[in-house]
Amino acid sequence: MCLHKHYPAVISWFMCMKFFVLSHLVFFLQISILFLLVSPVRNRLREIVGASTNWKDHQQALAERASLSQYLAQSQDELPAKTMKDSAVEAHLPLGSQPALREKYLNYHNSVRFGRILEDLDSLAVLICYSHTWNKELKRSPLSIVTALVDKIDLRKNIIYPDCDIKFTGHVTWVGKTSIEAKMHMSQYHDGAYTNVLDATFVMVARDPENKRAAFINPLKLESPEEEAIFQQGEINKTRRVELSTASLLKVAPTAEERTLIHNLFLNTLDTQTVSFRSRILPPNSVWMEDCKMKGLEICHPQERNIFNRIFGGFLMRKAYELGWANACAFVGCRPTLVAVDDIIFRKPVEIGSLLLLSSQVCYTEGMHIQVRVHTEVLDPLTRQHSTTNVFHFTFCIDNDIPSVVPQSYGESMLYLDGKRHFDETMRSQG
Repeated sequence: MCLHKHYPAVISWFMCMKFFVLSHLVFFLQISILFLLVSPVRNRLREIVGASTNWKDHQQALAERASLSQYLAQSQDELPAKTMKDSAVEAHLPLGSQPALREKYLNYHNSVRFGRILEDLDSLAVLICYSHTWNKELKRSPLSIVTALVDKIDLRKNIIYPDCDIKFTGHVTWVGKTSIEAKMHMSQYHDGAYTNVLDATFVMVARDPENKRAAFINPLKLESPEEEAIFQQGEINKTRRVELSTASLLKVAPTAEERTLIHNLFLNTLDTQTVSFRSRILPPNSVWMEDCKMKGLEICHPQERNIFNRIFGGFLMRKAYELGWANACAFVGCRPTLVAVDDIIFRKPVEIGSLLLLSSQVCYTEGMHIQVRVHTEVLDPLTRQHSTTNVFHFTFCIDNDIPSVVPQSYGESMLYLDGKRHFDETMRSQG
């Protein structure tokens, strides 16, 4: 699960939030003023949920927060409907005018670190959802808003300039009983105008103050045919996610077409000299999947905690992306360009003090594209038990054809097919 947190660079943000319902406007204008005074975003959200600002006080703060359960709705019918405009947020990242902030986002290639952008998107998604569920009569929100998954992030431009202002906009696009879809857009000011850089869709869930069970959220009121079309796309996205989960290779066998593909890959690796099932040779311009891995380790310190004193999901996304990018870079021997982020699943929260193991695998290639899967798990050093926390999927490309990756085992073959499925879905979504 993924909760809201901002790192020091974001303290310098000038947040400009646009809310169109008068009852919410006064409250959020107060927040905007605090941001203009360089008040940390994370600290403000801690005030909203009643969480501690100091790690040493977190247990007491969590105990106090438990009392907010009395303000939870017993059904969705008790909550007033909100419009898409109620959750509309616009945030500015002034890279063009703040050199100190620019340093936090700059990479070696004189571009913007995309891992930082992932952190910002995650934070913005939580803020959007709190805007949708905010009750002006309460000083603190009884809800714990967490990210269930990143449905899709599509890149529209290959270059993000490190010295030009960035603008984020977004709002709620679909609502269930306990879950919310938030869509965001990022644009950058260059050559006298803002141009679209990426589109992102996050799915959030609402939990009780102790993050133990689901909680009801405000229904969504649609005000125009355009909003009805947006909501309908959210329904389509939900159906697609259910279908993909049902057809997961961890649950059902590959299709007949996929089985034929894997068998042909196997036949291409047989040694015609020995004619043996065990004698395998690597086809030309190919690499064994076993040789396309990269691993990492993170010790989860309190500095990377979220407002509920668990590891910030944006931090996990940044670390996974950077490992996946490094894996792709080492595989092709040049700098790859990100095309899309797809289907990031948050299975369980990462506790402070955990040992986080990250494993990246180039699992599929086609033409000039590379599909990378990053698996993260926590290791309990006392019990030595491993628990999967996240699975990430990234699509990269370069300007030349890429060697094929070839699976040897059945497990690798399933990774290969899973990578192909995600790649095909990415290509379909991009037209």
